Amino acid sequence: MNSNHKLATRLIHAGVAPDPLSGAIMTPIYQTSTYVQDAPGKHKGYEYARTQNPTRTALQQALASIENGKYALSFASGMAATDAVAKLLLPGDEVLVSDDLYGGTYRIFTKVFEPFGIKFRFVPMLEASGIRKHITERTKMIWVETPTNPLLNIIDIAAVAELAKQAKATLVVDNTFASPYLQNPLDLGADLVVHSATKYLAGHSDVVHGAIIMRDSALEERLRFIQNSCGAVPGPQDCFLVLRGIKTLHVRMRQHCENGAAIAHFLRAHPKVDRVLWCGFEDHPNHAIAALQMRGFGGMISFTLKGDKMEDALRVLSHTKLFSLAESLGGVESLIGHPASMTHASIPVEERAARGLSDSLIRLSVGIEDSGDLIDDLRQAIEG
Repeated sequence: MNSNHKLATRLIHAGVAPDPLSGAIMTPIYQTSTYVQDAPGKHKGYEYARTQNPTRTALQQALASIENGKYALSFASGMAATDAVAKLLLPGDEVLVSDDLYGGTYRIFTKVFEPFGIKFRFVPMLEASGIRKHITERTKMIWVETPTNPLLNIIDIAAVAELAKQAKATLVVDNTFASPYLQNPLDLGADLVVHSATKYLAGHSDVVHGAIIMRDSALEERLRFIQNSCGAVPGPQDCFLVLRGIKTLHVRMRQHCENGAAIAHFLRAHPKVDRVLWCGFEDHPNHAIAALQMRGFGGMISFTLKGDKMEDALRVLSHTKLFSLAESLGGVESLIGHPASMTHASIPVEERAARGLSDSLIRLSVGIEDSGDLIDDLRQAIEG
């Protein structure tokens, strides 16, 4: 696959070649646990399916291409990918983490890795210059989400990358909310890009998957060793589904962005709605940075109602008909969620409140249905 090809072409063709045996245009699902060798140590590049699988190889090549990386590793879930990255650290190391982030990431850092002597410091990153004061000689990694989950905060990746380089720290960017269609953190100086491929990459709410993409061969070697040793690998069927989903990422994301903009403006104009968090608004914090480092503003929106009453939020959450009340995001169907009790329940209530994540905040993953129908659904739920 020519790296000079435009993204839409790479999304469909990267990592994929007709099956040499049958000519099948779709990558086969290699449902096998082991591979026959011609002699001890003499094989066709595949030994055991925990280590490698041809379907996974095709997906990893595609992921590397669409994130403008050199290497990619596919995992059983986004959290498995996060776990592998955290295993690069040693007791005594410190990690600076954006203070608004997915609750599962907060949980694994504080409940799984902190007991091993790794310190995670959750700091505001809206002003990149303010991060410098938190860096110490023990800072080995900086972990960034942008846009963040669920407050849609925007962090200047290039500015943080410069700070990480000065500190000789690894910069990790969770690119799940933006997807490679809207943002490529490696181009902005990140060392590792992490995805919950369950979301926009797969795009159909039918698979759980994770990925790490990088350019550095030493990092790839360490992470590949960690994955093979610990075994958090995806099955070939899952790899096939993500590879299939990637082929339509560009057309899906265009519609997610178009629908997201329509719904964000509808909500902002509604008399019963208070705050609307969407990075496409010019007065959204760091909108100018989003406009520079992203190619669109996506379909993720959070909002609160006037009065900020929990019972009003619960009424909306339970009365939509097209927006399904469910965890996750990034599928073709629209979802509505309550971060405080769902995706971010593992974060203590006082910490959620300190970061502006109120118990009445509603999060939308805007799908690719007709935008007018989606607006009508929200209107009846808000006004009903």
